[in-house]
Amino acid sequence: MRIDGRIKDGLMRLLSPIPYRLIRVALGGVFLYSGISKSLDLGYFSEVINAFGLLPSALAYPAGVVIVIAELVLGAGIILDHKGALGGLLVMLLGFMAVAGYAILMGYDIDCGCFGPGAPEAEAFSSLRTVIARDAVMVAGIAYLYLWRWKTGCRPRSFLLGSFPSAKGARKLSSKDQHDPA
Repeated sequence: MRIDGRIKDGLMRLLSPIPYRLIRVALGGVFLYSGISKSLDLGYFSEVINAFGLLPSALAYPAGVVIVIAELVLGAGIILDHKGALGGLLVMLLGFMAVAGYAILMGYDIDCGCFGPGAPEAEAFSSLRTVIARDAVMVAGIAYLYLWRWKTGCRPRSFLLGSFPSAKGARKLSSKDQHDPA
């Protein structure tokens, strides 16, 4: 019985809002930092994209712009816990992992461009295998966030309704305000 109580207490601590918020802010911070650092030198980032050889050279720069914008929007979205941001981050990370895996299979020894030019991680952890491992850790964080939402029944905010959890909740609040003159 005592062991079951300890396990239950441990699970409840894992399901508290604190780890959920910390992981969200950490993931969002990584993507915001990545997007900002890449935006400072889009030319360099487009060269990195071109080095992977997956797109025609003419599309490398526009792809870089799209990736940077997506990282900034999704990074802010996950920090603010907006609907769709978590799924968008998951898709991006899986895509990054697939591209890094392709580069490994092709025998490329190139910088992933993850944090822009001159990033310390590019020098210290230049291995694409390290990039895949780092992205896998972030995917595990996303899995935890999905599990937390499922177990607690919490839903992210809608982009359209701001801080209201759902349209139904917004209607309840507005009807309560109309009937309660206080």
